[in-house]
Amino acid sequence: MSEPRILDLQAAKRALAEGARALGFSRLGVAGVTIPEDEQHLVRWLDAGFEGEMGYMRRHGTLRSRPHELSPGAVRVVSVRMDYWPGDAADAQRTLQDPTLGYVSRYALGRDYHKIMRRSLARLAEQLRLRIGPFGYRVCVDSAPVLEKAFARNAGLGWIGKHTNLIAQEAGSWFFLGEILTDLPLPLDEPASAHCGSCEACIPACPTGAIVGPYRLDARRCISYLTIEHASAIPEALRPAIGNRIYGCDDCQLVCPWNKFARDAAHPDFKVRHRLDATHLSALFAWTPAQFEERMRGSAIYRIGYERWSRNIAVALGNAPSSTEVLTALRSRSTDSSAMVREHVEWALARHRHEREPH
Repeated sequence: MSEPRILDLQAAKRALAEGARALGFSRLGVAGVTIPEDEQHLVRWLDAGFEGEMGYMRRHGTLRSRPHELSPGAVRVVSVRMDYWPGDAADAQRTLQDPTLGYVSRYALGRDYHKIMRRSLARLAEQLRLRIGPFGYRVCVDSAPVLEKAFARNAGLGWIGKHTNLIAQEAGSWFFLGEILTDLPLPLDEPASAHCGSCEACIPACPTGAIVGPYRLDARRCISYLTIEHASAIPEALRPAIGNRIYGCDDCQLVCPWNKFARDAAHPDFKVRHRLDATHLSALFAWTPAQFEERMRGSAIYRIGYERWSRNIAVALGNAPSSTEVLTALRSRSTDSSAMVREHVEWALARHRHEREPH
């Protein structure tokens, strides 16, 4: 990184905050680069094997908690929030309660946030460069191994709740995070204090029991992990609890009382696309690879690919009430080219055969 020249750092921080608001970020804060307690929490989490198939978590190890090693010369982490709650979407609880519909995590109903936020953060950094001259920085939006929630907490953006998501007192938890790692020694913000108190509503709300204790998430049981990051077959014991969740899971956030303060997304790209907020599972399962390619390009869902998407829907169809529509949809993919999809279809059909048998 370059050596920053002498300048008014307080003014530079104000310029960043003003620019962030103009670009659609709801909050900006600044943290230091050392988080030793969070690093130890990460080490214990990895030692427990909670990362599942996310081998990159173990490969990166403590690099996640040391941005100065990731971006040499960095002395500050500038954290930002961007609200994503889709106020125009069908009611989340009603969709979850209708087993014929597919539930998609609220963050993925619109366009992929990674590109939107990365462009905005790069523009924010460039605006500051034009104002103060060259300085060193690196923009991160899930594109680098950074313990973003810990740094966001230290930057005053919110506290880490018992479900391990970041919560803001004035905005709940329906927001994305992004960072600028920089060599500018900007004034630090006060870390956010925790306000969960005795509330543990999120823990029993988890359908698969993935929140094994306050602030401890076993990703191997988490539906978001199973439907997104997990590349192989979903463990049979966990399939029934997945219900109709075909991409991600929001249950721990839906019950959080702080989300009564959640704000609707301001960015138009976070509006619902392709009626993914309430579409019948049978219709989604009928998509061809070409239709998935066309409709999901530009969406966060695109990253999991057609095979995992189909696997997830097969599980949800297995959990749906038996009907001609559901059985026809499953049988239409019983000879699917993917062995993994075929196995999940066979499991789903067996569930329906068992349901119809006299007990």
